[in-house]
Amino acid sequence: MTFVYNNDSQVMNKNRLSFWQIWNMSFGFLGIQFGFALQNANVSRIFETLGANIDEIPILWIAAPVTGLIIQPIIGHMSDRTWNRLGRRRPYFLVGAILASLAIIIMPNSPALWVAAGMLWIMDASINVSMEPFRAFVGDMLPSEQRTTGFSMQSFFIGTGAIIASALPYMMTNWLGISNVAAEGTIPDSVKYSFYIGGLVFFLAVLWTVLTTKEYSPEELEKFSKAEIKDTAKAHTGQQEELLSHGKFINNGIVWAISGAVLFILFYVLNFLDYGLGVFSGGIFLFGALQLFVGLLTKQKKTEGGLVVVINDLYKMPNTMKQLALVQFFSWFALFAMWIYTTPAVTRHIYLTTDPTSPEFNKGADWVGVLMAVYNGFAAVTAFLLPVLARYTSRKTVHSISLIIGGLSLASFYIIKDPNLLIISELGIGLAWASILAMPYAILAGSLPSNKMGVYMGIFNFFIVIPQITAAAVLGLIVKNVFDNNAIYALLIGGISMFIAALLVIFVNDVDETKSVK
Repeated sequence: MTFVYNNDSQVMNKNRLSFWQIWNMSFGFLGIQFGFALQNANVSRIFETLGANIDEIPILWIAAPVTGLIIQPIIGHMSDRTWNRLGRRRPYFLVGAILASLAIIIMPNSPALWVAAGMLWIMDASINVSMEPFRAFVGDMLPSEQRTTGFSMQSFFIGTGAIIASALPYMMTNWLGISNVAAEGTIPDSVKYSFYIGGLVFFLAVLWTVLTTKEYSPEELEKFSKAEIKDTAKAHTGQQEELLSHGKFINNGIVWAISGAVLFILFYVLNFLDYGLGVFSGGIFLFGALQLFVGLLTKQKKTEGGLVVVINDLYKMPNTMKQLALVQFFSWFALFAMWIYTTPAVTRHIYLTTDPTSPEFNKGADWVGVLMAVYNGFAAVTAFLLPVLARYTSRKTVHSISLIIGGLSLASFYIIKDPNLLIISELGIGLAWASILAMPYAILAGSLPSNKMGVYMGIFNFFIVIPQITAAAVLGLIVKNVFDNNAIYALLIGGISMFIAALLVIFVNDVDETKSVK
């Protein structure tokens, strides 16, 4: 590699990478999304097949976001400080791929519901080990003017992988004649074989990136950091490297812990307490307890551990990241509602059945896989269009319009009765999905210091995970008690949530675009 030096001999700027270099460094996301798409399109089906009730599905899904909440900032912090023969991020790509591939293969062979829930936990943890460093990888490898392209390339591979993975059970049944119906409590062969293929693709795609992409050394990244520090200084005004005081951590910890305990007691007294709300209130209490622990460590000057760094950085994140956090919350609340409720919504609202052993249910469940493939496919197509539109308008404009269209499309499930017409709805969801996977990260990367790219990308995942935990906690309660277990209303709520996200985009400060205007 060659580098462009500025006037300071100790400072250098990153060169623009070619199309194929960006292709290779992003290719692993094809495998990562293979795993996620199989999970999103089929896990609710597996849970119902193994005996889960409709109101139990959200809490069974909660393993996935909770795992991401724990794993991603830890892996981000560790990868910021790693350097070995494989590099900085690539060791985590590879280890995560191996573990995730094994978990994906095991998942459809779960003999009982509790085993499937446990395998979801393991599978999602392993996928997160691979996925989180890929986000920081774009910040490491690309100059600011190419980051929108880099994240859009990831969106392309996410869409491409999900097209195939989501439709695999349908293709197995309709193209290869493999059965999509099985005895009660048994996963159909079409689903099993799809997961086997997915495990292999996951590993090979990530391995391609590991073998074809060379990372910058820590010394090179330090020089890049000096070149970027002036550009990001304004984004970090008032942000200092020193830790918050131990008293600040302790006071905040007390407030959060008491809030969690009060909510738990309130839900119990009102007879609302279930697993979802228990996890929700317990999570608030645990966050408070973690801050108390960090406060004690800070008081004792034991501040080198990853937990202290992550919690401190959470409080000192840039303003742009705080603004994007609200956008992400409502965007991902909508997405999680879609992932966990599309199968029961479509099978009941359109195919008029709730019996997972019936041919109509499995026909509807297969069609949901096709719908998931459609929105991911359209996301792959539009991934390269979004950077062009952003150059002529702005990243904020593109993201806001995409979310509005996505919200309308998600809400349209309520009025559509012909399953074929849902393909039109999925096109709008695909546009929103492509934008969600690219625009927030492109906006965020310009506001982050390069030496904390990994940990902040991990912390940013909080605002993907927290809405999913919230959705898992409250949607089951709402659907059961307000809408008589009719899952179609969860999709309508998701559409409204996406509208709110579109409105909040207006208030985000895009640091890179602010600099370009000046």
